[in-house]
Amino acid sequence: MPEMKTFTREEVAQHNTAKDCWMIIDGDVYDVSTFAKFHPGGKQTLLELGGKDVTDDFWGLHRHEVLDKYQRLQKRRVTDA
Repeated sequence: MPEMKTFTREEVAQHNTAKDCWMIIDGDVYDVSTFAKFHPGGKQTLLELGGKDVTDDFWGLHRHEVLDKYQRLQKRRVTDA
């Protein structure tokens, strides 16, 4: 398996718009740009958290199966994860 690309937290923070929205969960970076409109909690929720580490927020609301279901959204790792 090829090594997954890494980004700094500062680089991830730049991806915080409706067309380019990434978030960090457990050190993994997820591109939720296209998923946001389908998010059961609403698009705005994801956009407000775009570019941030949302690990605590995510696990407070979701089970692990959610990450399994949307694994295809995982793009990268954070360098200091």
